[in-house]
Amino acid sequence: MSWSFIFLLAAASYGFKLLGAVIIGQRTMPLVLERCLLLIPAALLAGLIAKDTFTTGQTIGLDARAAGLVVAALATWKKLPFAVIIVLGVGTTALIRLFA
Repeated sequence: MSWSFIFLLAAASYGFKLLGAVIIGQRTMPLVLERCLLLIPAALLAGLIAKDTFTTGQTIGLDARAAGLVVAALATWKKLPFAVIIVLGVGTTALIRLFA
């Protein structure tokens, strides 16, 4: 892949975003659509986390990353600080890999 292609993709992405702002402009979107658009980043992040946790290359499996994700999810549920959640998730994964 060449740098010119990457810059072209970046410019096209920015252009599409700018075009959307120009087309929509000062119009208001329906409330239902606005609520759905607010949920897209969370759904995208959840999908990326699931893909990176349960796959390696072309295979699906469970390993230490799944345990780290479970511990991080429990820490999130307990409303622990973000830094603690990261340390617990990463620490769990590292400990399991160390002793496995």
